[in-house]
Amino acid sequence: MKLNKLHNIKNGVIALAVTLFFSCTNNFKEVNKIGVSENEPQGVGVDINVIRTDSGRVAANLISPKLLDFENRKFGYSEFPEGVILHIFDEQNQRTTIVSDYAIIYSETDVIDLQDNVIVSTHEGDSLYADQLFFDQKKEWLFTNLPVKYKSKDYLTKGQGFDSDRDFTKAEVLEISGVFAVSE
Repeated sequence: MKLNKLHNIKNGVIALAVTLFFSCTNNFKEVNKIGVSENEPQGVGVDINVIRTDSGRVAANLISPKLLDFENRKFGYSEFPEGVILHIFDEQNQRTTIVSDYAIIYSETDVIDLQDNVIVSTHEGDSLYADQLFFDQKKEWLFTNLPVKYKSKDYLTKGQGFDSDRDFTKAEVLEISGVFAVSE
């Protein structure tokens, strides 16, 4: 009788354990979301100063007062709501500087979307003014389809769009609407 009672208790414990085991699901992603709203960043950074290197030399330097990290999203990104200063360096360590009031970096594509009062200044003294400019970090290419003003030493060119390598050696204003001589 005692052996039969022990056998029933043992079977009951096994049945309970099997029931609990199969009723559990893998909710690791759900557990990670606890306390983080879908619309909230997973992290906030202040006084950001990121340096990107290539073969031991500084290739880019991004500076911003505030970073909102949304890398927890399906298409992760980092947002800079208070603007950025982006310095891009060529092989001779000559600097091109891009300033904007707002920016987003999409980590999957490595594209920086610079918006609002975008100003690009090259080491040669050329300047580009736009409402939005994209910088593809992998291809090292700047582009937009929105209105731009491009000022070189001798000319101010207005157009609808812009394409250029990071050094501005292949800079091209698209759909030109006006070219004006610059006098000093």
